[in-house]
Amino acid sequence: MTVRVRIAPSPTGDPHVGTAYMALFNMIFARHYNGTFILRIEDTDQARSRPEYEENIYSALKWANIQWDEGPDIGGAYGPYRQSERFDIYKQYAEELLSKGKAYKCFCTAAELDEMRELSAKQGGRQGYDRRCRHLTPDEIIEREQAELSYVIRLKVPLNGECVYEDAIKKRMTFPWADIDDQVLLKSDGFPTYHLANVVDDYLMKISHVIRGDEWMSSTPKHILLYESFGWTPPTFLHMPLLLGKDGKKLSKRKNPTSIFFYRDSGYLSEAFINFLTLMGFSMTGDQEIYSLDDIIREFDYKRIGVSGAIFDVQKLDWVNQQYLIKNISVEQLWDRIKEWSFNDEFMQRLMPLCHSRIKTFGDFMDLFNFLFINHLHYHDAIFVVKDLSKEQICYLIQSLIWRLDELENWNGTGVNQASREIAEIFGVNHKKIVMPILFASLMGKTQGPPLFDSVNLLGKDRTRARLLKAMEYLGGISNKKMASLKKAWQEKSGQPLMIKD
Repeated sequence: MTVRVRIAPSPTGDPHVGTAYMALFNMIFARHYNGTFILRIEDTDQARSRPEYEENIYSALKWANIQWDEGPDIGGAYGPYRQSERFDIYKQYAEELLSKGKAYKCFCTAAELDEMRELSAKQGGRQGYDRRCRHLTPDEIIEREQAELSYVIRLKVPLNGECVYEDAIKKRMTFPWADIDDQVLLKSDGFPTYHLANVVDDYLMKISHVIRGDEWMSSTPKHILLYESFGWTPPTFLHMPLLLGKDGKKLSKRKNPTSIFFYRDSGYLSEAFINFLTLMGFSMTGDQEIYSLDDIIREFDYKRIGVSGAIFDVQKLDWVNQQYLIKNISVEQLWDRIKEWSFNDEFMQRLMPLCHSRIKTFGDFMDLFNFLFINHLHYHDAIFVVKDLSKEQICYLIQSLIWRLDELENWNGTGVNQASREIAEIFGVNHKKIVMPILFASLMGKTQGPPLFDSVNLLGKDRTRARLLKAMEYLGGISNKKMASLKKAWQEKSGQPLMIKD
């Protein structure tokens, strides 16, 4: 068998460490078996997809030394490699399923779908689509079409029996069809859902093995059913263990730095970073932990991939990175590598305007700007003392600021300035006396420093977010119950100041 594998990230945000993790194992698998590794961009979410996010995917993976053989940027025999350029293909295959009786048109409105969910929730039954359009007669379908009612195309999932398949990592898997919804394949605007586009692309691009996170296991029966409906042979599935945070839950940007750029900008070596990622899902013989990419490619055996989720332990990453620093960078090379990281001329030219009129001697430089060159700020209670606010109330402000910045999709100095002023207004607090001191403390670890919003531009989005999260952690965070209440109040902002209560 000719091995062809792929990674298919969506350009809808920052390049996630999970993307690097999956891309890395796909590349290792392909290299070990002399196969082909493909990068495909799944940009069917037109509301959230951005060209700059796609460029960030390329930059992040290249920093991690992950190289693909076919993709949007380099071409290949099975393009185009962006799903937004393949819509006519998906429509053709959706129509084929309709003609075979394997799918059907659903004319239900959003209001009707909401009503179904509410009713099923009250009755305690299966909370999914009730399939009311599945049995429409041809005349009823024509009547709705003539009325120009919009529709989606849904997959006809069997009403009984089981889907049984063999996963190369998880072994035999069984899913009752009764637990699986009639999945939407083509939306009313003609855009495909992930499930249809994924299967069609994998078939047409001759993907032999689908290596992905085990959060997709519940979707695999739908994909297998699609393969069978088209009369195609499914690929071999390998579902990798999930990356978990220290709380044992799926790694989330709401609690952890998850952007690949955070680790790049924090001074980690790319070689150490990918070595660490391989430890998350794989064990080398002899419990070896420090090894090169060539080593794991040579010795790779998918049977040594773990089944349980792996804790993304930053302390372990620190240790791996230190081993690489000691073993792979000589004393003579060290300063050049540090300069390349953050003491380079380009970065310093950006910093000098903030520095020029604020230092009395060169010795003041590090006192003023040390926060730009360290990863772990040393917080203490005194810097977070804000009149009439408790630690938890400060967390409310910080969390709301994060939500607002995500809504704005603008984490530069201008965005933080705008969002922080809006937060002050929303909560009815003083921006200069309350919000600004909190930001200085969170981002710099002190009560004052160089211009805050210019400093945010130098810190960058990923380190700014990470420091806000770290400040909340230091302050004790927000309980799940109060987080839910805050989130609800945030979503229902009515123009009246939100109340900050313990």
